Amino acid sequence: MTDDTATEPKPDTVDLAAAFEDSGVKDVLRELDETMIGLAPVKQRIKETAALLLVDKARRQMGLATDTPTLHMSFTGNPGTGKTTVALKMADLLHRLGYVRKGHLVTVTRDDLVGQYIGHTAPKTKEVLKKAMGGVLFIDEAYYLYRPENERDYGQEAIEILLQVMENNRDDLVVILAGYADRMDRFFESNPGFRSRIAHHIEFPDYTDDELLQISEIMLSEQNYSFDEKARQAMAEYVTARRGQPHFANARSIRNALDRARLRQANRLFNTASGPVDAQALSTITEDDLRASRVFRGGLDVDRRPRADAAE
Repeated sequence: MTDDTATEPKPDTVDLAAAFEDSGVKDVLRELDETMIGLAPVKQRIKETAALLLVDKARRQMGLATDTPTLHMSFTGNPGTGKTTVALKMADLLHRLGYVRKGHLVTVTRDDLVGQYIGHTAPKTKEVLKKAMGGVLFIDEAYYLYRPENERDYGQEAIEILLQVMENNRDDLVVILAGYADRMDRFFESNPGFRSRIAHHIEFPDYTDDELLQISEIMLSEQNYSFDEKARQAMAEYVTARRGQPHFANARSIRNALDRARLRQANRLFNTASGPVDAQALSTITEDDLRASRVFRGGLDVDRRPRADAAE
């Protein structure tokens, strides 16, 4: 963040409420509340961070602070809890407050940073950092960068470059590391350089069953679908049953379930419709479309590719 106040007369007072209104941060926070179900502790931390930055900006205007605060973050939680979406909102918030120039989000994993042979990692990592400058770099499952069991692994090279840039370019780049809480703890223990550069740790709780049901209805409505009354009850039962099975990924698993329900609905309409169908029929998910899932029989519909949300 560039300090343009050095040659300007310093104010005697600052109206924080007016600064809040003028910054547009209120719009970001309202959008966060309106578009994301649950996540109360996460939303509270975002609001607290916004307040901290507004006060910091006021202090800079009055000559009480000169250094850019450390804004690198850690998002921990299970898959499907909204970490990437919140990172996007955070990038917007930081841009509105003037802490990043562009406010864009670059999302990467280990494969985007670490090369397969000598001399490959540095240019890959630097190219990603170049794209992210002026915005936020979101590194998902960041702990995979560190693989001490493999002496020929090049992840450590990427880590060293990241640490250097996080320290030297913290006025032009914010890095968010994300992943499971326990694995991130071990990652920080093995890489104390990261822990010392992370100022904000935000934990993302799992959604409740009621929240996941609300999320499923929102996901459907965004595509002009809806449940009928019995289907809504079936979806509530599905959420409870699915949560107790392996590889549950919160909202991500719900989205997968709805995709499969839409597939079943389409096949049902093709196989049973004897004549023209109206918009309501094309837009309604029924109980049968959901209860055909193996989850209701205690089974898993497993994709051959191992991933956190492979089960339906």
